[in-house]
Amino acid sequence: MTAYVIRRLFYTLPIVAGVLLLTFVLFSLVGGDISLEIAGKNASQETIDEIRHEYGLDKPLFLSWDSQFVNHFKNALVFDFGRARDREPVIDKIKRGIAPSLSITVPMFFGIVFISVSLALMVAFVRGSAWDSFTLFICVAGMSIPYLSFILFGQYFFAYKWGFFPIYYTPGLSLYEYAALPVLIGIVTGIGSNLRFYRTVMLDEMKSDYVRTAFAKGLSTRKVLFKHVLKNAMIPIITRVVLAIPYLFLGSLLLERFFGIPGLGYLMIEAIGSRDYFIINAMTYISAILFVLFNLITDICYALVDPRVSLD
Repeated sequence: MTAYVIRRLFYTLPIVAGVLLLTFVLFSLVGGDISLEIAGKNASQETIDEIRHEYGLDKPLFLSWDSQFVNHFKNALVFDFGRARDREPVIDKIKRGIAPSLSITVPMFFGIVFISVSLALMVAFVRGSAWDSFTLFICVAGMSIPYLSFILFGQYFFAYKWGFFPIYYTPGLSLYEYAALPVLIGIVTGIGSNLRFYRTVMLDEMKSDYVRTAFAKGLSTRKVLFKHVLKNAMIPIITRVVLAIPYLFLGSLLLERFFGIPGLGYLMIEAIGSRDYFIINAMTYISAILFVLFNLITDICYALVDPRVSLD
């Protein structure tokens, strides 16, 4: 397995390099010189030159060891993303936004996985019944309603009308107070698609011969479902679960924006609105690294849960 991991890590190098090249082309070549935007309309040439020097825009694009292209790669390797438009280091903004984002996305993630997998096992067991049809109807209905509608409904009724939760984030709120309603909304909106997927996976396993044999031997329903069916359905479950983990670090764009939570999702929305390419570039690069690493972790998990999978 060690040789496989090392080989996969080497494979990630051209992928990450491709992402860096793409971001450089988009934000440096296509985006152009943004010093005029940062300086403002009535800025003097001296001020513009100072800004270009501060952000390294006065250096040649390619043909130099100290060019913008080479510095783009060198700085990314040490996670030095420069300064945002408000002059604050980008890495400081990202560090400050990680905790608020994870306080929302992590409980959402575990809540969705636990509820969806548990319900999928039960629904697959009673397939074709009224409960199965009702669950599918609720899932499709939940998937058909726009995500934004759930946010507005929760804010208006649970926060504004009934006062169960705060409407908007303020610095003095505790973690439970500002994260409870966004987490609840995220779980409700995420169960539909996940439950349908896990139900399909469980149904494929329920039709297998080993399930009929287990019931014929007199094993209890609970033991068959949780010890045999769930265990053999772990490959697609791991694929969906592990590949969703990188997105936890990116926050929830809509939830953070509408609730005013200063996480990475809110930071990304603000960066797009203000054309802050430095933040967008940093978030894109970090997302690419996380996605590649968790792809590797997914393959390793395959070998751990299924003895038929070998990485040697």
